[in-house]
Amino acid sequence: MRLIKTEEAAGHVLCHDITQIIKGVTKDAVFRKGHIVREEDIPVLLSVGKENLYVWEKQEGILHENEAAQILCRMCRGDNMHPTEVKEGKIELIADCDGVLKIDVEKMNAVNCLGEMMIASRHGNFPVKKGDKIAGTRIIPLVIEEEKMSRAEALTQGEPIFQIVTYQKKRSGVITTGSEVYKHRIVDNFTPVIEDKLKEYGVEMEDYAICDDKPEMITDAIHKMLDKGMDMIICTGGMSVDPDDRTPLAIKNVAEDIVTYGAPVLPGAMFMLAYYDGDIPIMGLPGCVMYAKRTIFDLVLPRVLCNEKLKAEDLYRLGQGGLCLSCPTCTFPNCGFGKGA
Repeated sequence: MRLIKTEEAAGHVLCHDITQIIKGVTKDAVFRKGHIVREEDIPVLLSVGKENLYVWEKQEGILHENEAAQILCRMCRGDNMHPTEVKEGKIELIADCDGVLKIDVEKMNAVNCLGEMMIASRHGNFPVKKGDKIAGTRIIPLVIEEEKMSRAEALTQGEPIFQIVTYQKKRSGVITTGSEVYKHRIVDNFTPVIEDKLKEYGVEMEDYAICDDKPEMITDAIHKMLDKGMDMIICTGGMSVDPDDRTPLAIKNVAEDIVTYGAPVLPGAMFMLAYYDGDIPIMGLPGCVMYAKRTIFDLVLPRVLCNEKLKAEDLYRLGQGGLCLSCPTCTFPNCGFGKGA
């Protein structure tokens, strides 16, 4: 940096904050470190007693924080998001639509490990809404080596660290099981819960069936919904290990790919996920989904609606953070539930 006369400072970059003190009114930085001085700023600078200024000198191979911030943003920004204006080396990313945030965590960690730059975000694999802040990025020093930014870019291999994947309008069928419901001994209180969950993501229940506990009846109902073109089938109830609970057997009779029967999540340990014909999800929901506010269904449904084909490993990773604390005031998804290692 070098010292110059304030009258000659237009176009130069400040190396430190300039504080303005007006008794009883303000004591704050009138210009921040990194500010590019304009002609109209000069009278203000003189009024706060700055006859001379320390400014940054452009050097070969050295980037100003705002220049580097644009590069960092470019590395992070994927589909369906936009950046805020750059300020003091900082840019935030804002969601342009509803969807699920996907993060390449390995790349984000690798960039953060370089030092002098940072990326902070909300958790991936969770829903975001249009207008949500999803990440903040910043260059730490006033200037940074261009070569270091090039190394950071190379770590991303040309692919953005963040993406927002939009929901798909899947044709959904719901099969409620249980002799007590089938024989009208009790009212079906499960299906309305599922309908409400689907509506959170703009999805309507297009087909509905009630079945006894006989696995062949449930199997037949699943086949009929597939024949009608359902893109997703949800079976409720009959998911425990009791001899009378035969929904898992019915799902196994239909689906070629059984991803899991059981998951390290409470509520929702007896959850089942399978796929028919490669990409049509069939889910078996345990009874807790009916009465608990948030369960494994809330963790899985958004990702399924984004056409993500989940693997067993995706569910096994939910163990850390897989315990819902049933807080008196639920703040999900802005809590620890489902945020695994």
